Amino acid sequence: MRLPNPIRLTILWIGFGLARVGLVDREHVVRTTDLAWPRIVTGIARMSKNAVDVAMVGVAVGTSAVAGVGFATPYWGLAFAVGGGVAGGTLALVSQRFGADAYEELGLTIRTSTLMTVVLTVPITAVFWTFPGELISVLSSNEDAIEQGATYLQIVGLGIPFAGLNLVGSRAVIGADDAYTAMQLRGAGAVANIGLNAVFIFGLGLGVTGAALGTVLSNAGVTSAFAIGLTRGRLPGAGEFPVQIAATKSYVDVGMMRDIVDIGLPIGARGLVWTVAEFPMLGILDLFGEATVAGFVIARRIVGIMNAPGWGFGLASSSLVGQALGENDERKATSYGQDIIRFAVATYLVSAVLVALFADQIVALFAQDPTSPEVPIAVNLVYVSCVAVLLRGVSGAAAGPLDASGDTRVPFLSQFIGMFCVAIPLTYLGATTGLGMWGLYLALFAETAVPAAINYWRFQTGKWKSISEEYRPEAAYADD
Repeated sequence: MRLPNPIRLTILWIGFGLARVGLVDREHVVRTTDLAWPRIVTGIARMSKNAVDVAMVGVAVGTSAVAGVGFATPYWGLAFAVGGGVAGGTLALVSQRFGADAYEELGLTIRTSTLMTVVLTVPITAVFWTFPGELISVLSSNEDAIEQGATYLQIVGLGIPFAGLNLVGSRAVIGADDAYTAMQLRGAGAVANIGLNAVFIFGLGLGVTGAALGTVLSNAGVTSAFAIGLTRGRLPGAGEFPVQIAATKSYVDVGMMRDIVDIGLPIGARGLVWTVAEFPMLGILDLFGEATVAGFVIARRIVGIMNAPGWGFGLASSSLVGQALGENDERKATSYGQDIIRFAVATYLVSAVLVALFADQIVALFAQDPTSPEVPIAVNLVYVSCVAVLLRGVSGAAAGPLDASGDTRVPFLSQFIGMFCVAIPLTYLGATTGLGMWGLYLALFAETAVPAAINYWRFQTGKWKSISEEYRPEAAYADD
């Protein structure tokens, strides 16, 4: 029996409040919450892990180590751009096939996605192992930060294939209407990562090497758990999986690969936009000085935790809308999409208010000395982000139906325009003109406002429903 979860109860409380005033459907609140809250818990756990990484490194080693890990983070993000692209295609195709009871095609989707992830991520690991110092030095001339960042990147790169496979495994079970199992495995991995880091960083005095080792080992463990659960249909300690696939059947299907690429490439490119944008962003921030880089890294970790609702609602929207499309019920798909956008924004509002109230105390946890220069910088960045993050609720939830339908190019373009055409130029103006830190504040707002406006507009046009017809399983049409 599953015990009541405070996050689930909080989300239900918010949703039922919206339902009472007629803004959302009560049944939609329950189904959305059941899919969203486990992913939110997973997101909080994983982002807390990232935040604890930085906090532990900052306390044990100092500001240069925090900056070094920050410089390595965009490279690590490549795992989530590449793996996330394949996983996005997996979620869309699995959810539609699950809704149409096309289980043979569902298994083929997961196997094909697994092979594609391995082929795409192993070369990235090889590059990071071979050229870590050269890659970090692209972003900074700070010798201490380069040394710390290169050490971290070389080791953590070994975990990139595992991180990509974890995304595929989690999206496969979420697409099959089971976010709880994904939460159990990935959340447990995050907790294990924190424990390993504590042992490696403080117990063995390994510094950034210890933080990297903890990430690699925990991701490898989660990958093994998904592999066992999906092939056996259950996992001791986690229970039954929603689907079981044959591990010995074909992993290569050209048509399936084409569909995964068509849907997943823009999703991966969207994640890559975020990752690639961090490179010029950090390079420009280096002009402000080490304290600003460290403050930015700290603020990003805190905002990452705040953004956990977006992942939950985005994936819930993709799964529920995808299942409705697999049933050929476009009206239901639209209704779910509209309700989840409203639901997401209301939940983000609660999260933002709580973080803003305790911003000073939260930021102080990341520094050796609460009077360090990066602390007030990070606090101000967190305040700005508490406003900007509300718009992330719109952009993420509106992208969910687009992802589920295969209409993934628009969310990619919206993210690209927001980051490269608006946010980065504003940051550069702040670093090189009298605009100063206001350039960075405006950039943080723009990187969420632009995608929110574009994604919501695209959802409202309804064009995504006709696009979804290209990717629906044959079984869905057989009932027409």
